[in-house]
Amino acid sequence: MTPKVVLVTGVSRYLGGQLAAVLAADPRIERVIGVDSVPPSREMLLALNRTEFVRADIRNPLIAKVITSAEVDTVVHMNIGTAPGVAGGRTSMKELNVIGTMQLLAACQKAATLRRLIVKSTTTVYGSSSRDPALFTEDTDARAVPSSGYAKDSVEIEGYVRGFARRRPDVSLAVLRFTNFIGRHIDSMLTRYFSMPFVPTVLGFDARVQMLHEQDALEVLRLATIGSYNGTVNVGGEGVVLLSQAIRRAGRIPVSVPAPLVGLLGGVLRKARVADFSPEQLRFLNFGRVVDTTRLVEDFGYQPRYTTAEAFADFCSSHAPVIEPARIRGIERRLLRAATLNRIQEPVDA
Repeated sequence: MTPKVVLVTGVSRYLGGQLAAVLAADPRIERVIGVDSVPPSREMLLALNRTEFVRADIRNPLIAKVITSAEVDTVVHMNIGTAPGVAGGRTSMKELNVIGTMQLLAACQKAATLRRLIVKSTTTVYGSSSRDPALFTEDTDARAVPSSGYAKDSVEIEGYVRGFARRRPDVSLAVLRFTNFIGRHIDSMLTRYFSMPFVPTVLGFDARVQMLHEQDALEVLRLATIGSYNGTVNVGGEGVVLLSQAIRRAGRIPVSVPAPLVGLLGGVLRKARVADFSPEQLRFLNFGRVVDTTRLVEDFGYQPRYTTAEAFADFCSSHAPVIEPARIRGIERRLLRAATLNRIQEPVDA
């Protein structure tokens, strides 16, 4: 059943604002309320259309009054930070993510009109390690439980969401575990990583990376809001790319770094505000992570329009390469021919 009053948290960020705008354009939805602790940009405010913006901090119990007074029946929780630098430090980020979610869930629990809750989660809850399976399903336990940063916050958030589900079994609940977002408008650890002219890699590792195009992410969020899917679902594009392939396709220059120096390099990049790499994200660049999306296609009912490779190609089209990928391939072919010729010309011992 189409919701009547939808509340979206985190509307000052790109995906949260875009979702609110799309929902506000649906005439079947009577009201869309956007909540954030900071006001949206002028461009975002114009795009929000008839969305009613409320400047409020979800860490404050007053969020309960917003939900109750507006008789909200559907809540979409998007206000989960991924970068400590943007949130004002790791402590502030944890408070926003974990304490904020706890306050929001407490408000939802008391709301008699609430009928549906959608939570934007992440596949980082599976962790990254050398013992990972080829594919994580929604029922697979992490081989290495995340112990820091955004990944640890997400594990805790999902725990509180499960507790809410037990207390309010009448509320339909969807937990969307997204892979890494990619696209022309996404600002994340991964997009900043592939935007650097010299891209550090871990010597001896070549991670498998799965991505989701921003347009597919937005459509999944929309369908989850107006639909009735209940449960947890992995959301990602079909296929993977190797980290080395992605760097080459982006026209960047890879720089191999010995594993013991990776943590030091991550700290230098954080201090220089070039990229905000947490230890968990650095492990991802070692081992990667790939999830099974069968449930997304068969049960949720959505097939992403972009594969991982196509989504990454769209991202690359909006970023000028340092070295043209065609030139890199030409150099590789010449080196391969030279190596092959040297082998042929080597004298054979009698």
